[in-house]
Amino acid sequence: MTAMQCRAERMYLACEGQLLWQADVLEHEFSRLASLNLEVEAQFEVEDGYGLAILRRVPEGLNTNVGLRQALARAQDEAAFTRIARAAQLATWFDQHRFCGRCGAAMQAHVRDLARCCPDCHLVQYPRISPCIIVLVRRGSECLLARASRFPPGRFSTLAGFIEAGESAESAVRREIMEEVGIEVENLEYFASQSWPFPHQLMIGFFADYASGELKPDDEEIVEAGWFARDNLPDLPPPFSISRQLIDHFFAGQAEVSD
Repeated sequence: MTAMQCRAERMYLACEGQLLWQADVLEHEFSRLASLNLEVEAQFEVEDGYGLAILRRVPEGLNTNVGLRQALARAQDEAAFTRIARAAQLATWFDQHRFCGRCGAAMQAHVRDLARCCPDCHLVQYPRISPCIIVLVRRGSECLLARASRFPPGRFSTLAGFIEAGESAESAVRREIMEEVGIEVENLEYFASQSWPFPHQLMIGFFADYASGELKPDDEEIVEAGWFARDNLPDLPPPFSISRQLIDHFFAGQAEVSD
């Protein structure tokens, strides 16, 4: 759906690539927006009944004080999580594609597609999606968790990385694990995928079994790694993340076996 076709009843608001908040509410009834004196630059459909309005300025009473991670954590269900993630990615895409990357002309809305097009050289830019793998390595009743340098103290998670050009998701799993912690894996098993709007990743989740090697964190992306059992887990990612879902699914399976 193009920008001018959006007729949603509820809207997400964004300015300069960030979602806006009014008090503790991110979604707004369209009928209530008129009182905010909004200068709308573009509108997009998020899903049936929900849209995104890109504003030229931040109106009085709105702010960006609630971060995207906090917004996702407050999502009431998976549907709300998906809507917020999509709205955030569309806001980032629009803000970062105002000008043509080939000739520098101002981009315009595509007449049919969810895209921006150049009126001079006709380059078309669709919302960017960057595929990533995220994997939980299993070794018996233990799983491999690692701490990245950017994590808060004590926080551990699963391994993840971008899929490179010309690479399959499975090859990326093996390469990333070897590069980050120096071990080999086998028996790759697809789990699920999740849109991850930081800023435009698609996380493709896998399980894998440990095959060989000794853990050797690369000390660049990964500063610490280890094998963890259900009774000695460290601080973990929030429940809404696919990394936590991988971990929870693994240990839930063990609980079912023990019962």
